[in-house]
Amino acid sequence: MHKYKYIIPLHFTLLYEFYCSYVVDAADHENVSVSKSELHDLLSKPSLSGIPLLVLGNKIDKPQALSKQELTEQMDLKNITDREVCCFMISCKNSTNIDQVLDWLVKHSKSNS
Repeated sequence: MHKYKYIIPLHFTLLYEFYCSYVVDAADHENVSVSKSELHDLLSKPSLSGIPLLVLGNKIDKPQALSKQELTEQMDLKNITDREVCCFMISCKNSTNIDQVLDWLVKHSKSNS
């Protein structure tokens, strides 16, 4: 069982005991920089040091959605080197790639229990 450490509703950020998941609206180009800033600020907290990070680019069902490469670049994910970082592009509306997300979550919840 996981307990939430932080909940920031603006971008649906949830941080857990064993991993950190961060959801970004991949179709909202104007707010990606805000998401990037919030994420990097959160990751600078000592209590989150080394915790694996799962970034989810949601709303890929929309034509204006960023690609995985674009999201990775705009969120500056390659410069996060103090932890495992994984990024999946998803559509909650269409359940696209949700199975991969669940596999990642199960893997990381078991590896630390």
